[in-house]
Amino acid sequence: MTFQLDDAMAVLRRTPAVLSALLGNLPDTWARATEGEGTWSPFDVVGHLIHGERTDWIPRVEHILRHGETVPFPAFVRDAMFEQSRDQSLGDLLATFASLRAESLHRLAAFNLGPADFDRRGLHPELGPVTLGQHLATWTAHDLGHVAQAVRVMARQYRDAVGPWRAYLSILGG
Repeated sequence: MTFQLDDAMAVLRRTPAVLSALLGNLPDTWARATEGEGTWSPFDVVGHLIHGERTDWIPRVEHILRHGETVPFPAFVRDAMFEQSRDQSLGDLLATFASLRAESLHRLAAFNLGPADFDRRGLHPELGPVTLGQHLATWTAHDLGHVAQAVRVMARQYRDAVGPWRAYLSILGG
């Protein structure tokens, strides 16, 4: 599929509502469950998405538009949410994410980007040259990946409890 901003925004717009529907008012046994040491819970996923709204997606769009390839993006701290979200409730995180995402999409629309803009290049500190279109497509795929991650982590909490049906549930990892 070729990147289309309107198609991407349709997904990006829905992510907060999807996560709120999935995670809102869940007991901590679901919200803070992980797949083991060094893995993220659904709570952590929402915190990570918040950090991305604040420091990655729109800030990097602005960076590409302002600097092109002359200045690399600042590094993104993938696990910053562990410190930033520590004393918050999942409900607070979901509300913050929804608010920040609405603001991000408003800012994105205000750029009035057209097809030629998606070829504008920036400089990723690890990956090298990237285009604005690639960045925006990554934002969309990143959202979907983390929604899938939250669902997978939750499903795997019942990996043993399902008994022999595990053979039919690929989400449980065999």
